[in-house]
Amino acid sequence: MPTVCGTPGPPERPPGAPRTTPASPGGARPPPRDAARRRRSRRRSTEQQEAPVSTPPFPDQRTAVVTGAGSPRGIGRALAARLAREGWAVAVMDLDEEAVADVAAGITEAGGRALGVGVDVSDPASVDAAAARVEAELPPVVGLANIAGISSPTAFFDTTPQEWDRVMAVNARGVFLATQRFGRGMADRGLGRVVSISSVSAQRGGGTFSKSAYSASKGAVVSLMRAVARELSPLGVTANCVSPGPVDTDIMGGPLDDERRADMAAAGLVGRVGTVDDVAALMAFLLGPDAGNITGATYDVNGGLHMS
Repeated sequence: MPTVCGTPGPPERPPGAPRTTPASPGGARPPPRDAARRRRSRRRSTEQQEAPVSTPPFPDQRTAVVTGAGSPRGIGRALAARLAREGWAVAVMDLDEEAVADVAAGITEAGGRALGVGVDVSDPASVDAAAARVEAELPPVVGLANIAGISSPTAFFDTTPQEWDRVMAVNARGVFLATQRFGRGMADRGLGRVVSISSVSAQRGGGTFSKSAYSASKGAVVSLMRAVARELSPLGVTANCVSPGPVDTDIMGGPLDDERRADMAAAGLVGRVGTVDDVAALMAFLLGPDAGNITGATYDVNGGLHMS
């Protein structure tokens, strides 16, 4: 057989023999590139885990925004007063500008700091203008309480598209607009608390006063807060819901008479309907410095009417 001139090639690998990596000139086998990448990735991961999470301290000078604070018997007014007593500056907002001016005046007379601002939470321009005023006149916004809402006792087959849109605009779109507008500043500063009012109606499909449109809008609030928590919590902004059962406020169609109150109390376990302070106390905690590790949660305040 003729001989082929030139550099001889590698010896032929016998059938079934394992493949080998050519040795380097020094005799050591070089590590595969992917193994080196894995080691670098592990080092970076360890460094990230060991690095402390930096959260700005809770400031002494801080503002809480409370939407839906105009109703004389509402949760928003009770929460605003409680937050002011706890040292917050409070921006009280409502479609009824005269009502929130009175709320702010009462807080100021009691020694607190407050600003009443008229706003239509369903209108982006109105929300932006109200936020700009709050940011210009009060300390940085750390807390947002989304309480503005409207009821809808209309039965499903009687609900028009216009009624559906009206309820969704305030109860769901309003929460989205306010959270997005104030959430940007919170995220930029690395600290914020968002607490939004849902309802036991979202969990039970109604059954108290309002019906399908209201229940759907309050279910949307729960889903939105969970999504906001997922996106903003890494930026220092927590987001949670409070889900009240029956509370004696005007959103129940006016003051509860003795018969309605007794019927609603009988459906729960503690023997009474809720009060605005029951809800305001929990919301104030979730807005405060001790709630920094709570996010994406929904808290029931319903006297055992519904257990999640």
